[in-house]
Amino acid sequence: MRVSIIVPCRNEAAHVEEFLDALLRQRAPGLDLEVLVVDGMSNDGSREIVARYATRHSSIRILANPALVVSTGLNVALRAATGDIVLRMDVHTSYADDYVLQCVRVLERTGADNVGGPWVARGHGVVSEAIAAAFASPIVSGGGRAHAAAYEGPVDTVYLGCWRRDAFRRFGLFDEELVRNQDDEFNFRITRAGGVVWQSPAIRSWYMPRNSLRGLYRQYFQYGYWKVRVMQKHGRPAAWRHVAPAASLLTVVLLGVGSMFLSPARWLLGGLLLAYAVALALGTLGLARRNGWAKLAPVLPAVFATYHAAYGMGFLLGAWDFLVRRRGPRPSLTRLTREVEGGVRGA
Repeated sequence: MRVSIIVPCRNEAAHVEEFLDALLRQRAPGLDLEVLVVDGMSNDGSREIVARYATRHSSIRILANPALVVSTGLNVALRAATGDIVLRMDVHTSYADDYVLQCVRVLERTGADNVGGPWVARGHGVVSEAIAAAFASPIVSGGGRAHAAAYEGPVDTVYLGCWRRDAFRRFGLFDEELVRNQDDEFNFRITRAGGVVWQSPAIRSWYMPRNSLRGLYRQYFQYGYWKVRVMQKHGRPAAWRHVAPAASLLTVVLLGVGSMFLSPARWLLGGLLLAYAVALALGTLGLARRNGWAKLAPVLPAVFATYHAAYGMGFLLGAWDFLVRRRGPRPSLTRLTREVEGGVRGA
């Protein structure tokens, strides 16, 4: 069976060799692997590194993505793919050596339209470790099963993905307007059409998160902003937890304004802020005890607050642009944050 592995990439010279070496070590007996690396016009030597691998390994091909956006790169790869099964991998994620094999096995066993593993983060450095620990917490995930490492079953979205080629004929390609959330939107299309997105812990990978609060803020601001465009396109959110950070932030703002004139608003605002502080403290205590008290405890409250504030503010700006003003996206938010920061990762 032929499997096409599609990999969006831009300016990843520091990481792409390690990724390709790990990919070539995949244990996939009985599978004929085709690797399509879609380069977004890298200017740091990434393309040359991939080209060297392609000369030594006939399974690797390099394609061009002049539009730079991940969704356009994925579609370039899909149009060139020749496999019966299509599987996405990203450079800044580590994979178990049976990742490809397990994706194919779960796809065949379940009959689902898309399968993947849990979205598990693994940090490198104190801030990154705190971001990774918070990433799995219900305080950040809102109870989303995609972050539950042991869960197997249907989900509303899944990390990366593995599909039969026919899925893209039935549900369409990735939405090239979306700078963020193109995978969530595609999974939304699948589930709305009665299809199944399936998560299995047998499919193991570890996402590398940002290593700064500034980088995390920029990333989740974009997630919140583009989530509104997905909602506008489909007429409703994929899950109501996606609205919660923005609704909470808007409530705080309105109570803050009201507190200048009405004493009940001041009491409500104080109670809400106190409840949030208690939730952060409890979340910090629980995660810090499991993941390294001395290192993470001082950082975790700021990490939690950054996740919430960034997503909520991005969502509110997206609601203003897409729903109220009925305008297109702001040019400053049409480029991935890693490109602005000096490199682009797939997520």
